[in-house]
This record gives sequence, C-alpha cells and structure tokens, in this order.
Amino acid sequence: METWWQALTFTLGYNTGVVTLGAMLLAAGAGMVGTFVLLRKRALVSDAISHATLPGLALAFIVVGLTTGDGRYLPALLLGAAASAALGLWAVQAISDHTRLGEDAAIGAVLSTFFAFGVVLITVIQSMTVLGQSGLTGYLVGATAGMLASEAKLIAACALGLLAAVLMLRRDLLLLCFDADFARTQGLNTRRLDLVLLMLLMAVVVIGLKVTGLILIVALTIIPPVAARFWTDQPMHMVALAAMLGALAGYLGVTLSSVREGLPTGALIVLSAFVLFLVSFLFSPRRGVLASLLAYRRLRRRIHLRQGLLALCRDEPIFDDLTLALLRRQGYIRRDGVATQAGIIAAKDAEHEERLWSVYRSRYPDDALHREHAGLVPIHEVLSPDAIMALETQLMGRREVVR
Repeated sequence: METWWQALTFTLGYNTGVVTLGAMLLAAGAGMVGTFVLLRKRALVSDAISHATLPGLALAFIVVGLTTGDGRYLPALLLGAAASAALGLWAVQAISDHTRLGEDAAIGAVLSTFFAFGVVLITVIQSMTVLGQSGLTGYLVGATAGMLASEAKLIAACALGLLAAVLMLRRDLLLLCFDADFARTQGLNTRRLDLVLLMLLMAVVVIGLKVTGLILIVALTIIPPVAARFWTDQPMHMVALAAMLGALAGYLGVTLSSVREGLPTGALIVLSAFVLFLVSFLFSPRRGVLASLLAYRRLRRRIHLRQGLLALCRDEPIFDDLTLALLRRQGYIRRDGVATQAGIIAAKDAEHEERLWSVYRSRYPDDALHREHAGLVPIHEVLSPDAIMALETQLMGRREVVR
C-alpha cells in the first residue's frame, strides 16, 4: 500500500513519474479521439488499425536489427508501425469503396490478414541473432514497466501534439460526426476530415503500442467515450469527460502496476478504464442502471397513485395492493378503504386535471406526443398559466354544450 501511495503522489521515482504522465496524456488523447470515432460510428476501425501495426513493427525491427544489431529502437519501430497501419487503413477504405463488401467485412479481412502476417514475422525474428527480441512481444500487450525515460518523453510529446490537434479540429469534427451533409454545404471537405480523424486514431494506436500494446490500445479509444456518454448529452462535455476518464484510467493503471513487480501495466490500465465504465453504467444520474430503476419505481408509484385517485372520484373499487398502500400512505383513504376528506379533494383535482389533459390532447395532438408522462405530472408544472386558462375556458365551453 505504501508503494502505491508513493506512485500516486509521484514520489516513487523519476522514471515511474514520467511513465505515469506519459500514460495519462496518451489515454486522454485516446479518449478525445475515440469520442469522435464513436460519434462517427466507426469504432471498429480502431481494431483494424491496431492489428495492422504488427507487420510494420516487425519489419522495422528486422531492418534495424540487421543494420545495427539491436532492433529495439523506438522511433524506427513506431515509424514502421505507422506505415503498416496507414496501409491497413487504406486497404479498409479501398475494399469498402470499390467493392460490394461493407466496412465491417473489410475490417475483418484486413485485421486477420495483417495480424497473421505480423505473427509470421515475429516467428522469423525469434530465430534471428540480433538483440531485443524479448522486448518485441511487449508491443502486443504493452511493456510500460520496462519503458525508458527517453521513450516515455517521446510518447508524452506525441500525446501532447495529438491533444493539440484534436482541440484545433474539434468543431469541424463534431459537425462531421453529427451531420456530414450539412458539413459539405458549409464548404468542409468531409472525405478529408474523415481521413484526418482516422489518421489521428492511427497516431493514438501507434503511440500506445508501448503503453498498452496493439491488442489493448483499442480499449482506450472506446471505453472512456462510452463511459462519458452516460454522464452528458453535450458533445464537447463528452469529449472533455472522455479525456478525463482516460487520463484517470492511465493514472490508476500505471500506479497499480508499480505495487508489485511483474504486474501487466497495459492490462491494468484497461481494467481501470472498465471500472470507470462500470461505475458510470451503474451510478450515472441520467442513464445509469440505478437511476433507471429509481425512475421506474417513481413512475410506477405515480401511475398507481393517479389511477387510485381517479378510481376514488369515480367511485370505482380498488383491488391493487400497491395502489391501496400508496393511498393510505398519503392519507387519502382510511384503513377500511373509505376516502378521507383530503382524499376526496385530491381525487376531484385529479379528475379535473385529467379532463384538462384530455382537452389538451384533442387540441394539440402533435405536441401532446412529445410531453413525457403527460397526465402523471401536475399540469401547472408542465404548462404555463395562460395555456391552462385557455384549457379551462374550452373545458367550460364543452360543459355548456353538454348542458
């Protein structure tokens, strides 16, 4: 526990602090880019890009290893991974644009082919007499614990550049995600914007190879935005919240991995992101499971109480136990089921409101469809006094006609 506290407070060591900051910046950038990718409904593309990095990574290792005797040179490996990912991205676009196959089929074909080729190259590398083979497998699932300070600084610098690019392009990207046709009418080149978004995604994947690995980096582009979606409807708030949740996941994952030697940092980062998603899924005040259950209970009780009051006014028998319990709790009926004075008044008010809502539905049928739970909420909380007065006048006119 003491070791974890030192890691949390950045007092465990220089390298650990630099790695933690680098992972946080990367995860924040991944959350921001992932938000736009999620809103654009292209989340699976990140999976294809991540798996497409493996053959380029392996080829770069072979070239550098044969040239220098040690293939573990991070800039060259990232460059090779980026080139391979770009080729995979081009293949997905070409297949989906020039054939009858959908994007999901193109992603499946590119993902499996590139990854299989990468596995073959890694097998070849294991038989080579160069240094660094043992560290290459860390790019599959991440190897943050063995990261050098220079590598962490490079990742942090790239992540900062990625964050700056997202902040500069956020308005155009949001317009692309929500209404591509309108974006075209505003003079935006949507095809180029799509390409820029995918290039940003590719940058996240390539930079994250060292932190979480090509298999797990996809989680950082999907889980934080999905978790953020539970808390807000505002797109820019969602972008900011996804960045914060991603940074928190990176912070918790790296610090937890420092507690004991051998703990997988990339996996712990992803598990931390999943815990944040689970908290959002369960406890979000708007879309969380708990909030939905409480809202359902409130709606159910409101319906039963309303129907019970209407039954009292119409002198109809009430058999439902929950309705009877709610009426007793509110003091509207006695234990023997007889209405109290307060119950009679509340029942007449409920009947009157029901008639007003009936007039409203007949007069404004289209608007009534968009009124959530119309008739269950007191009418003065939904409509203005002038609107209620107009309904009262029309209701009086109906009574005069009946007479």
